[in-house]
Amino acid sequence: MSSKNDILNNVKRHISTQYDMPDLDHIAGIEYENKLEKFMQMCKGVGGDARVLAPDEDVNEVIRSLYPDAKVIVSNLPEINIATVNPDDIDDPHKLNGTDLGIIKGELGVAENACVWVPQNVRQKVVYFISEYLVILLDKSFIVNNMHEAYNQIKFNDYGFGVFISGPSKTADIEQALVVGAHGAKGVMVLLK
Repeated sequence: MSSKNDILNNVKRHISTQYDMPDLDHIAGIEYENKLEKFMQMCKGVGGDARVLAPDEDVNEVIRSLYPDAKVIVSNLPEINIATVNPDDIDDPHKLNGTDLGIIKGELGVAENACVWVPQNVRQKVVYFISEYLVILLDKSFIVNNMHEAYNQIKFNDYGFGVFISGPSKTADIEQALVVGAHGAKGVMVLLK
């Protein structure tokens, strides 16, 4: 028997009172009067940005104006015609190293923390993490108040993988200095349609 099991068994032996798990079904979480406004505010708060596209704006022109220096642009979205690489055509994910901009589709936004649920909708999920910058396209009608609501709505597709992305990657565990882009994109822009 392992020391972990010994410890757990000792703890169980010394518990004199058992308690039922609390009923969490009644917890609704925080709600916002204007979910879109809160989502956009939180996007900035976590170090990213968000913008609502006007009905007559061309998403490709907007992205090009935001990232004029991007040369390697990766996307499999049919509405994106500025992509230079389709990640579904790549067999080896290592070939996506050097991606300047990844353009992906989000399924659900969360107002309380600016998370966007992104089920794997590309063959090479490394796009979500290796891109220097990410643009996430999201339908503004799919913004929920909180993570309680989000967990009730998220779905996995055939790939069986998904991730919540909230702003650029950052860590402050290295010499107590904030490092942006350590584990993923240096910047994240959510474009809301």
